[in-house]
Amino acid sequence: MAIYEYEHAGKTCKLGKVFEVEHPITDDPLQLCPECGGKVVRLISRAFVSTPTTDSELKSMGFTKLVRRDAGVYENVTATGAESRCWEADKPGTMPDLKRKIRD
Repeated sequence: MAIYEYEHAGKTCKLGKVFEVEHPITDDPLQLCPECGGKVVRLISRAFVSTPTTDSELKSMGFTKLVRRDAGVYENVTATGAESRCWEADKPGTMPDLKRKIRD
């Protein structure tokens, strides 16, 4: 279920000028206020997006984070399984296995 914001086109009711309604994404936008039957328009709202902030969150979501340690040397702080924790730019065998992590 998603929360949508609607605004009365004319007079307001006890819901106020702008109000929220929760309904499935597959439902059509409301045309009339569920309280007073007045005409309403759906507003474009800001979406809330949570971004991972810790290395363990990135790792659990399947991301790879490389931290530069020296010229051409990176530490894979989200290494999993048999992945090397140290990646050297001139040694392709130490590169993280991105094909295993990236999916369509």
